[in-house]
Amino acid sequence: MRRALLLGTLSGALAAIGLTACSDTTRPNDAQLAAAGGNAAGQGQPGATGAVYVQTNSAGENHVVIYQRSADGRLQHGAEVRTGGRGTGLPRLASQGSVILSADNHWLLVCNVGSDQISVFAVNDHGLTLSDVAASGGRMPLSLTLRGDLLYVLNGGGALPGGSDNITAFRLTSAGTLTAVAGSTRPLSGADTKPAEVAFSPDGAALVVTEKATSMIDTYTVGADGLASAPSVHASSGETPFGFAFRQSGDFVVTEAHNTAVGLATASSYRLTGGSGLTLISGSVPDTQSDVCWTVISADQQYAYVTNNGSGTLSSYRIGGDGSLTLLHAVAGVTGTTGGFGPRDQDLSDDGQFLYVIDVGTQRVNAFHVASDGGLTHIDEDGGLPKSLAGLAAR
Repeated sequence: MRRALLLGTLSGALAAIGLTACSDTTRPNDAQLAAAGGNAAGQGQPGATGAVYVQTNSAGENHVVIYQRSADGRLQHGAEVRTGGRGTGLPRLASQGSVILSADNHWLLVCNVGSDQISVFAVNDHGLTLSDVAASGGRMPLSLTLRGDLLYVLNGGGALPGGSDNITAFRLTSAGTLTAVAGSTRPLSGADTKPAEVAFSPDGAALVVTEKATSMIDTYTVGADGLASAPSVHASSGETPFGFAFRQSGDFVVTEAHNTAVGLATASSYRLTGGSGLTLISGSVPDTQSDVCWTVISADQQYAYVTNNGSGTLSSYRIGGDGSLTLLHAVAGVTGTTGGFGPRDQDLSDDGQFLYVIDVGTQRVNAFHVASDGGLTHIDEDGGLPKSLAGLAAR
């Protein structure tokens, strides 16, 4: 296998980027799918009204851990289902969107960063059923975005042999398989930009990518055929743009980690204009915390919640009707870890009442109730996750 042949060559590059990666992108046959979990769905729990999915990002065999969600937002640790691919085995992924749900919650998609693959699961009341494992169209798939049946994958393997930073498109079939869109691969602003996230605009007419190493934001227009344009490259308001989330209006909020400098975390808001144009609304509004990462927008579109990995906290911003940002609470929630790996990946339940956040240091999923005034109340937490945990999606 190519993995064995590349180990010596990869060691220096992996040390530089802090990730392990392998290049076995062979699609499994039916027997392999079944062995990976295709016929072994996790069982639902009585009274469960939703679920939270977290990937272990384990180097040997990546798994998705299923947490059943009750009506009051509390969690019950359920089954662990193999993805058929491999993670990095290292703490966290430096990206947002490595685990996503389709808009109708019928499909769960997962990045296997260590084996350069995407896994697709059918979601049902009894758990997950693996339907496909496909090569990502590059090295180190870090982030996914899906609109209808059109999936774009952000590959961030520019530091690896044969790798490059790119976005590549797939079609998700009704059978839960991925088909690569011919000629869809597009570059980012450079070969090794340390990208963090790709996401569709609400109308599906554009894609946005954040680049941590260059402090750039790339925008693409998307044609009726699903093909993206060449990137338009824009300077970020603040250093190290990371996670972002769109409002339904098309405005979006981006976190800025400022190279993890203590107390310098910020967030900015933007509006897409003229296809791939970008207009700054609020520039680099401080939250006074450290190493900010993920962004989610409340169901009523009035608040943005960001995770501060270096501070062990969540901060909240109020979003004006014009998309402007005002810091609401510097510390809106606490997950328990400070001075190291803390809260990272987060997502809201479908009804917007509960926010779920993983903390890498405590290796737990935290649950918060979201109040109508934007306040957060910690209501539950559940552990049993490995240190390598990364990616979270909730319904």
